[in-house]
Amino acid sequence: MSNLNEEALAYHANGKPGKIEVVPTKPHSTQTDLGLAYTPGVAVPCLEIEKDNNKAYDYTTKGNLVAVISNGTAVLGLGDIGAVAGKPVMEGKGLLFKIYAGVDVFDIEVNEKDPKKFIEIVKGIAPTFGGINLEDIKAPECFEIEDGLKAALDIPVMHDDQHGTAIISSAALVNALDIAGKDIDKIKLVVNGAGAAAIACTKLYLSLGVKKENVVMVDSKGVISKSRKNLTPQKEFFATDREDVATLAEAMKGADVFLGLSKPNILTTEMIQSMAKNPIVFALANPVPEVSYEVAMNSREDIIFATGRSDYPNQVNNVIGFPYIFRGALDVRASAINEHMKHAAVRAIADLARKPVPEVVNIAYNSERFSFGRNYIIPKPMDPRLLTDVSIAVAKAAIESGVARKTITDWDAYADSLRDMMGYDNKLIRGFENMARSNPKRVVFAEGASVNMIRAAIQAKAEGIAFPILLGNPERIRENAEKEKLDISGIDIVNPRSADEAERRLQFARIYANENGRNGVTIEKARDDMFERNHFGMMMVKVGDADALISGSNSRYSTTIELAKELIGIRDDYKHFGALHILSTKKGTFFLADTLVNRDPDTETLVDITKLTHDAVRFFAHEPVMALLSYENFGADKGTNGSASSVRDAVKILHEKYPNYAVDGEMQASVALNKELRDNKYPFNTLKGKDVNTLIFPCLSSANITCKMLLEMGVGESIGPVQMGLKKPVHFTDADASVHDIFNLTVAAVIDAIVQEKKDAAK
Repeated sequence: MSNLNEEALAYHANGKPGKIEVVPTKPHSTQTDLGLAYTPGVAVPCLEIEKDNNKAYDYTTKGNLVAVISNGTAVLGLGDIGAVAGKPVMEGKGLLFKIYAGVDVFDIEVNEKDPKKFIEIVKGIAPTFGGINLEDIKAPECFEIEDGLKAALDIPVMHDDQHGTAIISSAALVNALDIAGKDIDKIKLVVNGAGAAAIACTKLYLSLGVKKENVVMVDSKGVISKSRKNLTPQKEFFATDREDVATLAEAMKGADVFLGLSKPNILTTEMIQSMAKNPIVFALANPVPEVSYEVAMNSREDIIFATGRSDYPNQVNNVIGFPYIFRGALDVRASAINEHMKHAAVRAIADLARKPVPEVVNIAYNSERFSFGRNYIIPKPMDPRLLTDVSIAVAKAAIESGVARKTITDWDAYADSLRDMMGYDNKLIRGFENMARSNPKRVVFAEGASVNMIRAAIQAKAEGIAFPILLGNPERIRENAEKEKLDISGIDIVNPRSADEAERRLQFARIYANENGRNGVTIEKARDDMFERNHFGMMMVKVGDADALISGSNSRYSTTIELAKELIGIRDDYKHFGALHILSTKKGTFFLADTLVNRDPDTETLVDITKLTHDAVRFFAHEPVMALLSYENFGADKGTNGSASSVRDAVKILHEKYPNYAVDGEMQASVALNKELRDNKYPFNTLKGKDVNTLIFPCLSSANITCKMLLEMGVGESIGPVQMGLKKPVHFTDADASVHDIFNLTVAAVIDAIVQEKKDAAK
């Protein structure tokens, strides 16, 4: 059995089997709670729902619950493997719904192939759900099943294999045609494949403006023409009366667009070369497309090419659409997903590809910078703006087309609620890991003998986010690893005190003494210092022998911080540096600073911390809305000394020098985080109507205590402390940091190194 097979089975089996679970959302620890959750309290909402079935949206999970339903007759590329065998796929679909759009899912595998019986089964359980996602049902039965359920039910029903692919590829088509300079109503389209996805894609293309007479559809028997017998109704609809084409090769001559949803390697170089100028080729067979990327791109220079694969540009991936389409439909309690809503999703996805791409997305895919063009016609799945842009577009379209039972009027507030949802499911944390994985870096773990450091290094290597280097005595490192039964094979171990490192110690010492001679650092002292792990590790980063360093597990972080200032240095445009914690919570993502470096910051330091944090938050694809915190609000303490005065003066400087910043203070945390309270009591504040997502603390103790308290209370996931302002990626952790904390900090260090690499390349 291959490693992939073993890993896949272990992934699904280890711990609790499967990928999803049901989690209570209400208090349930007391008898009173249970009396409200079940008998006798539950009778009250039951009676309300009996009076008005729509109340189920108010009192149950219906409004956020989708059924992913399949009979297992067309599972991925595996074919008819049966309902139970398809369950891992349906659970996976449920996981994607949850992590990308916060939608809850019950996966339901129905052991029934007869379309009419299948429809009756689903109709019977439909009251449970706010929407139904049909999955992996073979054609032509899938058409009858979807049509039957859409006619019978008053909730959104969508066969994603059909319409998800149709929506995403339509967005790609809209943008590709714009780049190619072609009018949609004039293009000649060849569709290879006549299954569920191909039929749905072509129908949606027609609704967008493609002329039916300009379409040639090809199946395994050749061109679908009107002279052929025994066609299904779906194929008959697309039958051409052209007599000059009988094969795919003949159909491709002069074609503007090729859509492939068929089988591998059926499109040749000659066929592509026979197409019209600026041809558009969507080879979407998975995992092997109708023509390879290399063959297609070598066929001609003017091609615009897309596949279903993530390792090439322009991936047509359904996850760009279905989570957000259902999110928008559910949030307005839509009774259907209609053409208007599909068109809205197409336009939203297409428009997003034309907008400037956040740096966080560029780094996630190891790109210099994505920009709208031949190699970027659709957004990437990790683009956090998909949640807001597509969901809002679909919700608006549902209201406009009359299928919504709930109206949204404050779209900004709705967008904020969607962003909060991203924090709830830790998508931000996962996104950071994907960024690091896209371009792993050499990370030095200064306390290499620490068991937690060893474990974090092993995880970082296994996850593919870093090439770890453990500093320390190799015998002790191996002894500790063996004692804990940890496999450190393949991980570099460097002993700064060994004779093998004498030449490098001398090199580092000369650099250190040369730069710090006027600070009392002689060459003799520098040579002695280079026997120490933190000195040696930071110099490795400084000279490029490593890309980032993690320290602090066995060191006093205050000492390490001072050393970093001396060895690495603070960025030229700042006098101070700081540290940031990123918390992903049920109420959204929050950024807290300074949580590690500056004990009692004065006004100048607070200004630097705020500026650094502002840039860091924007880098992580959030728009910073910043509150400078204090124990009182807006000058209530008239004193001219102390932290409140420093905060007040810092805010004044920030307002004068950086008027575009969304920042205010001094204010208590309760005022900062409760905009209604803040805006009503202090109507002059400059954050009016905005939700604060960034908290700048008046001193280190308040920041560090708050951060640790929140984490111990289980408010969410975190990354940090992420240093801001040093010239190189050197990061610090606490002595009591867990393996998870160190791993997350390693992720941040790799991201920091990626950014540093880009900055150096730009010089």
